[in-house]
Amino acid sequence: MSHDRQNNMLGKVAVAVVCKTPSPGKSKTRLSPPLRPEDCAAISSCFIRDLSRTIGKLAEDGDSVGYAVYTPAGSEEALRTLLPDRFELALQCDGDFGERLLQGAKDLIDAGHDGAILINSDSPTLPVSILRAAVDAVRTGDNVVLSPALDGGYTLIGLSRLHRRLFEDIPWSTSRVYELTLDRAREIGIPVISVPGWYDVDDAASLHLLEEEMSGRPLTFTDIPGSDAPATRRFLRSRLAAVAEPAL
Repeated sequence: MSHDRQNNMLGKVAVAVVCKTPSPGKSKTRLSPPLRPEDCAAISSCFIRDLSRTIGKLAEDGDSVGYAVYTPAGSEEALRTLLPDRFELALQCDGDFGERLLQGAKDLIDAGHDGAILINSDSPTLPVSILRAAVDAVRTGDNVVLSPALDGGYTLIGLSRLHRRLFEDIPWSTSRVYELTLDRAREIGIPVISVPGWYDVDDAASLHLLEEEMSGRPLTFTDIPGSDAPATRRFLRSRLAAVAEPAL
């Protein structure tokens, strides 16, 4: 990274999608079935494209910068094809999910950013208004910013200072992640700012919810409109057309 580019990022909040570069058989495996492994990788690519596009729009305000906190090493060229030009990359460390989130936040804060917001890669329609609220909340001081997910996890976590305890002893990928993170914050006396919640697409039921949203049906858990997700929309339309096509 050039010195001028590094200086241009100082004082901004890093807004990062935490992702694995899509690969058939290794991406979104809980969506198979109903999707085939190659479709799971394809829809994962769409999710990353759309979410990073929304983060890119947020960055146009001038107080944030987009990142991908990614794995595996060596997949940078493939991943960059999914991201806006101005996105930065930060490689995930080894370890469990909590350790990777903690180290990801540390890397971004150590790079000179005013804070770090880490977002799961499973929410292609995450509204830019929720990201805007998260950036503003991170800037208010030493706190933890959370967007609760419908499945009991969180869609994003934001920090301006590191607190290891927030990521310890959490049973990741369970319905208690958000609740237990609140417990950890209370335990160490860190204020929690909750921004509106959203949903993750990681199983057949949540895929159906995404299909409903993409078809124009209102979401029942919120009145906030989702961000446009053109890549995901094209994928779902193509899949629907293929399913509807009569067999020869």
